[in-house]
Amino acid sequence: MDEALRSAGWQPGRWNIKQAEIWADALRGHASPAGHRHHVFPAAVEAWAEFGGLHLTPTGPGRHVAPAQPHLDPLHGLHMARTLGDLGRALDTKVSPLGAESGTEALLAIDAEGRVYALDHSGDWYLGADMDHALETLVTGLHPQRLQAT
Repeated sequence: MDEALRSAGWQPGRWNIKQAEIWADALRGHASPAGHRHHVFPAAVEAWAEFGGLHLTPTGPGRHVAPAQPHLDPLHGLHMARTLGDLGRALDTKVSPLGAESGTEALLAIDAEGRVYALDHSGDWYLGADMDHALETLVTGLHPQRLQAT
């Protein structure tokens, strides 16, 4: 995992708050044609500041499934305000875009508690309780947990 992060340009202490605020402003300023808006909250801004802009490439085969190639740019979800709002209501939290998986184009999202999810054509997936666990799940090909309707 560390190798994939460092190869993508991450290093301990990485903190690009200026870019994170640019993304926050872009998301706050966007409304869907039906008026849906994005939520922006500290957990999302912190994730964007530390990991935003990185394009991770797996360094080996996946453990359970094919490893993903996440591109951590929240603007991948700019036009997904309604979808993320629906997920947030189902989870009883606020959800913001985080990026996308290259190749599958699954949308990556983060909630107000810092938990990370993937949304794709086959369902909604829980990737981890925080960015570290989620990135490990994605890059090492751990099997994510499918979100179930209750």
